[in-house]
Parts: sequence; C-alpha cells; structure tokens
Amino acid sequence: MDEERALYVVRAGEAGAIERVLRDYSDKKLCEGIFKVLVKDVPTTCQVSCLEVLRILSRDKKVLVPVTTKENMQILLRLAKLTESDDSLEKVSEFPVIVESLKCLCNIVFNSQMAQQLSLELNLAAKLCNLLRKCKDRKFINDIKCFDLRLLFLLSLLHTDIRSQLRYELQGLPLLTQILESAFSIKWTDEYESAIDHNGPPLSPQETDCAIEALKALFNVTVDSWKVHKESDSHQFRVMAAVLRHCLLIIGPTEEKTEELHSNAVNLLSNVPVSCLDVLICPLTHEETAQEGTTLDEQPSDKTAEKETVLKNNTMVYNGMNMEAIHVLLSFMEKRIDKGSSYREGLTPVLSLLTECSRAHRNIRKFLKDQVLPPLRDVTNRPEVGSTVRNKLVRLMTHVDLGVKQIAAEFLFVLCKERVDSLLKYTGYGNAAGLLAARGLLAGGRGDNWYSEDEDTDTEEYKNAKPKEELLKPMGLKPDGTITPLEEALNQYSVIEETSSDTD
Repeated sequence: MDEERALYVVRAGEAGAIERVLRDYSDKKLCEGIFKVLVKDVPTTCQVSCLEVLRILSRDKKVLVPVTTKENMQILLRLAKLTESDDSLEKVSEFPVIVESLKCLCNIVFNSQMAQQLSLELNLAAKLCNLLRKCKDRKFINDIKCFDLRLLFLLSLLHTDIRSQLRYELQGLPLLTQILESAFSIKWTDEYESAIDHNGPPLSPQETDCAIEALKALFNVTVDSWKVHKESDSHQFRVMAAVLRHCLLIIGPTEEKTEELHSNAVNLLSNVPVSCLDVLICPLTHEETAQEGTTLDEQPSDKTAEKETVLKNNTMVYNGMNMEAIHVLLSFMEKRIDKGSSYREGLTPVLSLLTECSRAHRNIRKFLKDQVLPPLRDVTNRPEVGSTVRNKLVRLMTHVDLGVKQIAAEFLFVLCKERVDSLLKYTGYGNAAGLLAARGLLAGGRGDNWYSEDEDTDTEEYKNAKPKEELLKPMGLKPDGTITPLEEALNQYSVIEETSSDTD
C-alpha cells in the first residue's frame, strides 16, 4: 500500500481500518529498511537481529508482496552463503547469520509465489546442494544443514521440475543419502550392511531434525522412481534402503521424535523399487549366531521347521535371517492401528510397504505370516474378536474407509499366498467378502500371483473344528422374519402354501 492510500484510509477515520493500514504500512517500511541495512557492512550481531525480525515479518503474505524482489532475494542468498563462490564454512561467527538467512528464505519461498519463481531463475536448488556438499561431513553445523534441507524440501514440493533436476542433474539421491549416513554416523560392515549398536546413545535432537528433513527431501526426489532402469540406480536405491534399515533400528531423543523419524523412513521406503528392499533383511553374522541364546547348531535345519528365534538384544531371526527391521515395521504398524485415527495418512503407507515386501520376498512373507497369522488354535471366538495383530487387522477389513479396508484385506490375502481357503480360515467369510467380490473369487480359488508352496500348518484344534465351521451355508428368512437354513425356510413356506390351498 502506497503513502497516499494509507493517508486516505487514516482520514476516513474508521478505527479498525486505520490500525490495519498503519500496521501493514509500518511492516512494509520496516522490511524495506531491514534490507537496506543488510546490504551494508554492519556487525554480525546487527545482521542477526535484522534477520530475526525479517523472519517474523515474512510469515505475513501481505508484507512479503512489495519486498520480494530479485535484489532482496540475492541479498539473502549472499548472507546464507548460497552464492557461486567457493567460500568455505570456516568462520564460526558467521553461522548464526547463515542459519537466520536460511530461515527467512524458507518462510519467503513458502509464502510468496514470486519468490518461488525467482528461486527457479536464481537456480536456488543447485546452490543449496553446493552448500550441503560444503557441510555434509561436519557435525557442528547441523542447523545449517537442517534449514538447507528444509528449503530444498519446500522447493521440490512446490516445483516438480526441481525434483527431476535434483534426481539427475544435481545427483540429489547420493548426496542426500550421504547426509543421512553422516547424521546416523553409519559404519558399514558390508556393501549394504551397517553396524548397529543397540546399547549406544539415542540421536541428538539436532541430528534427528536433520535426518527428518533429509528423509522428506529424499521422498520428493524419489517420488516417481519406483522402477529401476539401470544397475547404477539399483545400487543407489539399495544403499538408501540399507541406510533406512539402520534408521529403523535406532531411536531419537524422545518417543515422539522416534515415531516421526520412523514414519518418514516408512514413507521413503515406499518409493524404493520393491526389488531393492531385499536389503531390509540379511543373513546372521557369525557374531550374532554366537550370542547367548542361539548357536549355529540351534538354527533350524529342516525347512518344515522354520521358526522364529529371539536372540540376545531382542534381534528377531527367522530361517537364519535377521528380521529386526521388519519386526520394527510390524510394531510400527500395530501402534498406528492402536491409535484408532488418521488411518489413511498414518497406517496405509506401512501396510502397503509390508504388503509389497511380502509379495516380492518369500522370507519376509513367511516371517510376517508367522507373526500375524500363527497356527490357528482359537477356534471358538470370531476372527475380529481379540487383541492380537490378526484380530486388529481383521477388524479393519470392514472399516468405513474403503482404502483402509482394502489394504488391510490385501495384506492378509498376500500373507495367505492369495489362497481363498486360507484367507477364510483366518478372517471368516463375512470379513473377506468385500475383497473376494472385488477379485471375482467368491467361488474360491486364488489370486493371479505365484507363491512357493508351504507345508500344512493346520493345528489339531483347527482340524477338529474344520468340519463343524460351515463357512458357506445358504440362509433364508422364515415367515416370522428370523434367519434359518435356506432348506428349512423353503419347507416352511411350502407348508403354509399347502394349508392355504386346503382352506380354499
């Protein structure tokens, strides 16, 4: 708003309008004044104070419009060390200025369409990647990395073109993966295996925040990358999946931060080509098999006797494979079910991930079936009654949200190798009817995917109860409105008809 317009409103005398105009006018003048100060050679403390005020003002879109210019954006880029120069990050005294400048840019880019267009013109994504390379291995500048990554996430969220630029031109996938490696202090023991210290300290708040921002930026970079087109892509995705496995096995400073960290890891794993998710499990090392509680001799040698084993430090093992990361995903899924809300956003990503892993990787499917659908012993209660993971998932099969009930049913169907008889055994006909109708399998059979054959796991309890279950029994209505077997209902209507004829 110009000075003449402001004076006109003031002369009009409406108190509320006067207050708004003066505030907007003064905020605009203050922003302009701040940029005039920032171009001068002033002390660092003065720069920080000006940037802190600008950060607060930049939350207001009305204030941003007149001050979002190419010249002002370039001032902030220079202060944030986002220039073409090769300046290294050596002056610790400059770090607060860099951080505050990045915070201002985050607000301005988020709230201003003009700033978003200028970001493309100024090639801001490339400058942010260059700054990340300067500081990727330096732990004492986590704040700079954190807000650099946040700005990169915003740009890739707002501009699909930048996602492609980051993915290919700027090599964002290996760069951001290395940032995660640094945040987690990963030490590799094999090409796709990292050392896990279960007794180590949790991540610091700064490391956790930095990792979360990197995960979010990586999600945008890989959102359209579910197919692998060449071997180098496969290697990059496997490395990233191995880093994410490490992420699932560590904890943050608080339970809430750990859940946020794992949630973003789950979202990113959903973008990884399913063929590359084999690195989520790995054979046991000699050290692991030698731990107390399990030895090599104790590992099951008969394929018909594959069983879960709990090693020392609660490492989950199935058929000689370390399933710890899959167990974390399963526990994460159950916690999301127990929350009882926001299923579409919070639950469906992890359920979809576990479904695809189970469909593509036999060992993962067999382990999950062992955990979710153990041999059926309770044949007296309905499948949806109880507190086991199976009971909770079966209840979701009739959820009001179509997407939620579809993915819950699909997960259980895949664990049953898409065999209708097996699904009915664990879930009941009524709960499974929706999925079977959608698949055209109400008459029985199995899905289109091929699965290896497993041994018969029916328990004696189930074998004894199976002849009495009568899962598919046609029913009808008696004349009094109650339900009865169809044959009996038809007989009763026949008797009524004969009686009526006699009376006539």
